[in-house]
Amino acid sequence: VRTLRIEKTTSKEPVDFEPWIERDLVHTEGQLQNEEIMTRDGHATYLRFMIISAFDHFASVHSVSAEGLAVSNLS
Repeated sequence: VRTLRIEKTTSKEPVDFEPWIERDLVHTEGQLQNEEIMTRDGHATYLRFMIISAFDHFASVHSVSAEGLAVSNLS
């Protein structure tokens, strides 16, 4: 992955996403990339991860994890 964009929404359904974070990743020839993105500036009910560009013709994501605090229940 060359450029990764993360979008977020606070809607009860996964709609109306807005850009949140866009990051250029370091090219690690022959090795898996491992990127930790920390932020404290946002509330979200859904996240969307988009691969904008890549260093090669194919890209794969092996795992994604997100941590945060629940601030309210969806009802």
